[in-house]
Amino acid sequence: MTKPLVLFDPWPRQRRLIFTDAMWARLGALARVVGPEDRKADPAEFDAQLGEAVALIGQTDLPAERLARMPRLRAVINVEGNFLQNVDYAACFARGVHVLGVGPVFSLPVAEAALGMAIDLARGITLADKRMREGGEEYGFKGNRDSFLLTGATIGLIGFGNLGRALLPMLRPFRPRLLIHDPWLPDGALRAEGAEPAALDTLLGEARVIFVLAGVTAENVGFLDRAKLSLIRRDAVFVLASRAAVVEFPALVELANAGAFRAATDVFPVEPVAKDDAVRRSALLLSPHRAGGIPEAMRLIGEMVVDDLELVLRGLPPVRLQPARPETVARFRSMPGRTYEKGVTL
Repeated sequence: MTKPLVLFDPWPRQRRLIFTDAMWARLGALARVVGPEDRKADPAEFDAQLGEAVALIGQTDLPAERLARMPRLRAVINVEGNFLQNVDYAACFARGVHVLGVGPVFSLPVAEAALGMAIDLARGITLADKRMREGGEEYGFKGNRDSFLLTGATIGLIGFGNLGRALLPMLRPFRPRLLIHDPWLPDGALRAEGAEPAALDTLLGEARVIFVLAGVTAENVGFLDRAKLSLIRRDAVFVLASRAAVVEFPALVELANAGAFRAATDVFPVEPVAKDDAVRRSALLLSPHRAGGIPEAMRLIGEMVVDDLELVLRGLPPVRLQPARPETVARFRSMPGRTYEKGVTL
């Protein structure tokens, strides 16, 4: 029996980054896989085979005219992490093609890193290290005058998607008063998680710890502008863990430098950040977009892809990857991942 054809174009993720040899062999047992393992595919490489392909793994542009040449297509699996606007989603939905993404694999790593940054800022860990190395340390209470416990604090989540749902179980042991702002979710769904639904201004003004977890959409670019950021308490901690585009970034840097609040970020408007960018000299706790891209997450991508592709080929619904939804996918505005090292991107 002839194996079904799967087109493979995962760049900027290389095959060896996301598929162990064992998982690659398992994929090869399911399908005939065609495509380069360590570079971006030229669409022309696939043109003669579009009519036979049942699935595509990767980020190849799929406008309506290309999709029309793929009558057997059953799944498009994006391994970059974002649902980009290079696919005619309406055409896929109309034909019942599964459009799947790997975003959930990064949720737990990013949530852990975000919590770590919040604890660092609340307890002054990196700052104390710096001062001690410079010989300006303060001991005991003198070195803790601006520190506070997360336990019992008011904690706010801006956005409650994959990241928020991964972070929530980590926060529960702190027994916080939990505020959540997410305009895509009804109040009842947030209360069911033990949280208080909150208007954005209320959350910004009351939370001692603020996690920004919202993805970027057509409606929310820059919604955390200078006016909104100015509502944050002076003794608060602000952690930007999702996308830089949701924040007026120069205002964030300026306010943090002025001591308006403590802040950390894992994301930046332009990446890699220029060597002379002022953010490198700012008061922010900086993380170079490394919160999610850990080895466990990369290996999990391959496992989830093979698990769901096997189900799709058996005529069953996928269960591990995140499906694109007709009501929301066209509204996403995340930029494509950039390659920071060879084949490593977020």
